[in-house]
Amino acid sequence: MSLETSKGEENRKMSVKDLITVGIFTVVYFVIFFISAMTGMVPVMAVFYPVLIALLAGIPCILFFTKVKKFGMITIMAVLSAVLLWLMGYGYMGIFTGLILGMAADLILKSGNYQSFVKMLIGYVVFSEWVIGTQLPMFIGAKAYAEAFRETQGDEFVDGLEKLISWGMCGIIVLTTAVAAVIGALIGRAVLKKHFERAGIA
Repeated sequence: MSLETSKGEENRKMSVKDLITVGIFTVVYFVIFFISAMTGMVPVMAVFYPVLIALLAGIPCILFFTKVKKFGMITIMAVLSAVLLWLMGYGYMGIFTGLILGMAADLILKSGNYQSFVKMLIGYVVFSEWVIGTQLPMFIGAKAYAEAFRETQGDEFVDGLEKLISWGMCGIIVLTTAVAAVIGALIGRAVLKKHFERAGIA
């Protein structure tokens, strides 16, 4: 094995610095998720909080994507976020969507050699959709899910939530989350313009 090949393989491995970067941005993303999910006290936001997350997380996630040079970093962030949310009671389905869509985002960024903003934007749109996995229990067991909140949130909240829960609404959330992610990514690029120029990302 040549020295050049050895260095190439080493460069593909995640370092401690890479894992620390993932950890820092996961914490930031988790805080944004928590703040956005708190708006769920209003029935419409209990359904549409993924849209708010995609919009608010645009700047930190795009900054994170500029630092991603190793395959798997986005996947780890998505799965780690999903596990934390599962421990908070959001269900386990987000772990699967985090794994699948995190890997898809990793592949998209890798296909642009981590230097293409267009690939970052597409990757962020795909990544943002994993959050909907945390909502799947709501759509699968709509009636029972809503009724569980009657005692703590009251009749008005439950009745409003029941009107919003449907698979058709799930499709709307997917689309609006994608739109919000595009806007969030563009805002992120505008705010981080100088950082992009220094990093040589087109």
